[in-house]
Amino acid sequence: MKESQFQTEFAKRNQVVGVFELKLCKGKSMPFSALAPHQKQALLDVSSEAGLYHKISDSPFFKDPKGRMRFTCPKPFDSFFLMNIDAYLVVFFYIPRKKKAVYYIRIEDFIRMEHEANRKSFTAEMAEDYAEQVVNYMIKY
Repeated sequence: MKESQFQTEFAKRNQVVGVFELKLCKGKSMPFSALAPHQKQALLDVSSEAGLYHKISDSPFFKDPKGRMRFTCPKPFDSFFLMNIDAYLVVFFYIPRKKKAVYYIRIEDFIRMEHEANRKSFTAEMAEDYAEQVVNYMIKY
C-alpha cells in the first residue's frame, strides 16, 4: 500500500466535512514529527479565527521525485480562505491481513496527545483514544 492508494480510497469513502492531512503508517507507531510544523500550523489556522489563505499554483506542470515532467490536474479556482473549519490529521494504520483502521484526529487533539505522551511517537491505540472518529477499511490491496 502506498499513500497515493490511501488518498484515492479516502476520496471515495470520506463522509466527514473538513480539511485533512493524510498519513499512512505501516508500522506499530508513527512519529509525532511526521506532521511537519508547517502542516500543523496550517491545520491550526484553518480551525481558528486566524484562518488560512492559499493561492493554488498556476504551474501547468511539475517535476516528480524522479525528475520527470508531469502535468497537473486543472485547478478548480485560483485561491481560497478558510477559517473555523474542522481540521484533522487522518492516520491509516495499515497492517496487511489485519484490521485497517483510519483515525480522524482533530488537530487540537493531536497536539494534546503529543504533549501528554511520554514518547516521540503514537500508536493505533493512542490514536483511537484521541480520535473523533475511527473508520475500518476492510479492503484488499
